[in-house]
Amino acid sequence: MSRQIDDGDVHGLKSRDQAALFRWLWRDYMRQHLGVIVLAGILMSIEGSMLGLMSFMMKPLFDNVFVGGDTDALLVVGLIVFGTFLARAVTNVAQRVLITRVSARIIFELQTRLLQHVMTLDTLFHQANPPGALMERIRGDTGAIRNVSNVLITGVGRDIVALISLLAVVLYIDWRWTVIAFVGAPLIVLPSLLVQRFVREMAMRNRVNAGKMVTRLDEIFHGITPIKLNALEAYQAGRFRDLADRQIETETRASLGKAMIPAMIDIMSGIGFIGVLYFGGSEIIAGEKTVGEFMSFFAAMALAFEPLRRLGGLSGVWQMTAVSLHRLKNLFNTEPNLISPPNPVRLPEALGDIRLEAVELAYGGLPVLRGTTFTAEAGKTTALVGLSGAGKSTVFNVLTRLVDIDAGAVMLSDTDTRAFDLADLRGQFSMVTQDALLFDESLRENILLGRKDVTDAHLRAVMDSAHISDFIDALPDGLDSPAGPRGSNLSGGQRQRVAIARALLRDTPILLLDEATSALDAQSEVIVQSALERLSHGRTTLVIAHRLSTVRSADKIVVMEAGAVVEQGTHAELLAHNGAYAELYRLQFNESNSVDGEAE
Repeated sequence: MSRQIDDGDVHGLKSRDQAALFRWLWRDYMRQHLGVIVLAGILMSIEGSMLGLMSFMMKPLFDNVFVGGDTDALLVVGLIVFGTFLARAVTNVAQRVLITRVSARIIFELQTRLLQHVMTLDTLFHQANPPGALMERIRGDTGAIRNVSNVLITGVGRDIVALISLLAVVLYIDWRWTVIAFVGAPLIVLPSLLVQRFVREMAMRNRVNAGKMVTRLDEIFHGITPIKLNALEAYQAGRFRDLADRQIETETRASLGKAMIPAMIDIMSGIGFIGVLYFGGSEIIAGEKTVGEFMSFFAAMALAFEPLRRLGGLSGVWQMTAVSLHRLKNLFNTEPNLISPPNPVRLPEALGDIRLEAVELAYGGLPVLRGTTFTAEAGKTTALVGLSGAGKSTVFNVLTRLVDIDAGAVMLSDTDTRAFDLADLRGQFSMVTQDALLFDESLRENILLGRKDVTDAHLRAVMDSAHISDFIDALPDGLDSPAGPRGSNLSGGQRQRVAIARALLRDTPILLLDEATSALDAQSEVIVQSALERLSHGRTTLVIAHRLSTVRSADKIVVMEAGAVVEQGTHAELLAHNGAYAELYRLQFNESNSVDGEAE
């Protein structure tokens, strides 16, 4: 069943939905920074109110100084105007620093919580949603919060105050002029609503396409070797270019939508200014108004253009922000299917047998396990063999509850594994797979994985057992050498040995080995296999192996075909039975002899 995130129809984001999104953001992330936000708001209000004072000072500057010739008033007016500029400069710097710091904290907190949540989601979710799309949600969509902090809060704290102070000035000068100046305001209401809908749609397309671009980059860089070997550079660049062209189109359209409302405000302001100039000019000529009053009104209206345009642009900014918040909230609302039970059963101190009882599992309607039944006895080694696609690795997934079965039961110590706490259950397993995943950190950190309780002597013993000591001293920084992206600084065999060292250090009651020695050369395989055999002594061990020579000493061998168990027994018993295992063994033995013969 697909677990792809359903973002729904962004056209359905009504005002109440957008308000709910803002309340969620405020309640969970912004409220804890209320003190700093309030302080920044006060500083913004001071900065915004200075515009009103500056425009008001135009009246005494023209009437008293320029027309009246009052030289004493010149110094006073000049000092007041300088003071307004100084106050704006100081408050602007201070509020920008505060808001930048708060927005960064909010964004990183949101990213961290979102990452923690995504890591709890089950395997089906991660199969349906590519890493690039998830990275874009965590990095790209959370960046929209910066708009809330830097643009929306600034708009409320500074531009609204500035606009109110400027409106107070123009109303004080002449309320009739003010009405004429804003006569065109009702004409932009309906177009604004249509533009908001358009911007939302473009914003959603932009975010989805951005996720596809990151996914494409992720796949290119992870597959750079086969791309080079197959000369696919031009092909992959072309596919990325197609996505880039689509992104350019959506960003251009979104930019057009965001610019429409400020543009309409400019047109409205121009119409209003012509009306004021005609009506007010006649009053000045008639002596009913002074030049200072007109200049004060004109300065206030001119200064009001910028905050008015910014406030008009907030609508477009908020629509894009609301889309990102909507996507983030939907991701947070995605619940994992695999969870711990409300009242988990405590794990016994000594774990018993592992039993699969008529286990059924299908992926997307395709059966993977078909009535799988076998027992892995406690303290013994059980090997799973069979052709690729037989369901061997899926058995490991159901044991650790990376996936849940459709029918049957997986029992540990006579208790269904779904009755245990998920973390406690997975804490009983150490697993080494054929694909050793290393992080782009030092080898030390790749082995310890954050553990602080490991002594140097213990670490050295683990490294010796995993055959890491053979190559670690030859590296430039020894154990502190970087592993590189996905362990690219190491060979395949070296990466595998690091993964084995993790399992040795973890030292859990159950070992899961999926072709654990597949990447080792013959000499290293003998040494590491010996270490694994010593480690598995007294522990329940399940081994997946394609090379049957590595599991001949297993206590039990389970042969799987198409998700079903067809045979089980010891190596000798299965050979004597002359069934599926014997056929696999003969096939491998003959191929081995053939290769040896050719080599000779």
